[in-house]
Amino acid sequence: MAAPNSTETASGALDGLRVLDLTRILAGPLCTMMLGDMGADVIKVEPPGAGDDTRTWGPPFAGKESAYFLGINRNKRSMTLNMAVQAGQEILAKLIPQADVLVENFKVGTLEKWGFGNDWLRAHAPRVIRCSITGYGATGPKAGLPGYDFILQAESGLMSICGDADGAPMKYGVAIVDICTGMLACNSILAALQARHVTGRGQHVEVSLFDSSLAMLANVASNHLVSGRDARRFGNGHPNIVPYTAYAVQEGMIAIAVGNDAQFAKFAALLGKAEWARDARYATNPDRVTNREALDAAITAILKTRGAQDWLEKLTAAGIPCGKINSVAEALASPHAQAREMVRTVNHPTAGEVKTLGIPFRFSDTPASVRRPPPTLGQHTEQILRDMLKLSQSRVDELRAAKVI
Repeated sequence: MAAPNSTETASGALDGLRVLDLTRILAGPLCTMMLGDMGADVIKVEPPGAGDDTRTWGPPFAGKESAYFLGINRNKRSMTLNMAVQAGQEILAKLIPQADVLVENFKVGTLEKWGFGNDWLRAHAPRVIRCSITGYGATGPKAGLPGYDFILQAESGLMSICGDADGAPMKYGVAIVDICTGMLACNSILAALQARHVTGRGQHVEVSLFDSSLAMLANVASNHLVSGRDARRFGNGHPNIVPYTAYAVQEGMIAIAVGNDAQFAKFAALLGKAEWARDARYATNPDRVTNREALDAAITAILKTRGAQDWLEKLTAAGIPCGKINSVAEALASPHAQAREMVRTVNHPTAGEVKTLGIPFRFSDTPASVRRPPPTLGQHTEQILRDMLKLSQSRVDELRAAKVI
């Protein structure tokens, strides 16, 4: 389905696809932004007056726009629409068939209550892919409950494996369940688009914060399911690999990740302890995991004799994976981040020049791009109603007066 003619449109991998974004907060907007970065025309539908909740989540703000909102809503057009009233639902009924993908994160049953369930989609928009992002999914004892990243980090066990070994459970520093759920939603939508080439039909895709949070346990979950033993916290350490943690040096700390026995032999020699590679306590990774505390203490005693930069240079030269523990500011200002264009500048209509994160995926022939700054609330409402629905200016004025838009 062709996107509207625009000098802002680039020939990305999803150029020509239209996405109707009915989401708010983080997981959904991140998903739709990724689709937009790949070239899709994303129409973000927001409630009149307030818009997406994250528009007010600050400080910091750039002008009147929150940094939070700006970070996950580029490459979208914004229209306002009160979907809870009949006039708004009539407009939505005309917009949906003109889309390829519908993404929503309403409470389970909300679209059905408005009359836009899967039966309606099959009858009126059979090629549209509906992606529902929910807290707990549509089945099970908690189906229908709202989902919050922090609560899911707690319930899933993720918090129980984060933090110091003897400390309290700790959440991750960003809303990692929301982020991973958004990425899984994007991945699932792309798979459904591929399936549509074969079936000719759209389908309903569902992802939930609950399912995503359990899937994120990955090897930790597998460790438990195989052994029957519950997981525990290792601070910055790894449950299955040693040495693999953050170590104190003469000033500050550095991260070291020794992934196999050959690397460990090089590492031990670099520390002046070549005999460790033949020591029955440390020779193989299972030995090192069993004797984690003794080995980490011995490594720390040696690393504390020199500064971070000295060790990083020696470790890098020896092929030992290592890194400086940067602040967020240091990471974003690093030469490699700049070389990878992971910080971009966009010209926002009210906030002026705004820095935003770059795009984390690259295509050789259909480049991802930042074509539009994050939109102001309702910035494109009239454009969409005129171009897609062919509404007259007088009808648009009536809808605005009635607070439908």
